[in-house]
Amino acid sequence: MANDPGTRPSTAVRRSTETKHSSKTSELYVWAAVTVGILLAALLIKGGDTEGTDEFIARQAWLYVAIVSAAYMVSRGLAKAGSRDPYTDDDHG
Repeated sequence: MANDPGTRPSTAVRRSTETKHSSKTSELYVWAAVTVGILLAALLIKGGDTEGTDEFIARQAWLYVAIVSAAYMVSRGLAKAGSRDPYTDDDHG
């Protein structure tokens, strides 16, 4: 029925997304590793005195996690602004 005037031929349209999906980039894994490292350091580091007070307190750790997370979001935003990840969208109309 390729010549039937009531049907449209199927076409493939070339499209693009802004960037690769975040799970396909190394930034996500670096962010996760750094975040876990910061939180583990805050949990495990104890002061050198006999009372065992924390030198690296939770407030500092969460501040650093927030800074690293903001830097990650900025890097993803910059990546989205400058690159394309092509894909094909089949139109079966």
